[in-house]
Amino acid sequence: MKNHEFYCLHSDLCKTLANPKRQLILDALRNGEVTVGDLVNQTGIPQANVSQHLSILRNKGIVVARRHGSRVNYSITNPKIIKAFDLISEVLNESLAGQSRTVNKAVGKTHLA
Repeated sequence: MKNHEFYCLHSDLCKTLANPKRQLILDALRNGEVTVGDLVNQTGIPQANVSQHLSILRNKGIVVARRHGSRVNYSITNPKIIKAFDLISEVLNESLAGQSRTVNKAVGKTHLA
């Protein structure tokens, strides 16, 4: 059985990942190392904001920075983070599809009446 401290750490990790801009950044990092400039271009998030979010992700151990000359490349520390991200995305898509089917059935019934 897991203890209270574990659940607090789990909750903290989930809170860190619960930011839409950080999710965009993680999605952009899914295929390997990326520079801040590349992240700005891929996400549309301003550079200063990307840097702030990367700092948070780095402090939580979710991403790691590697200096390459004058550039800094970022990557995800554990590929399971992307697996978890994708699983949550699948659950959300399935839920939205179910809601859409429910609405379509309801609309279809009102058109028939």
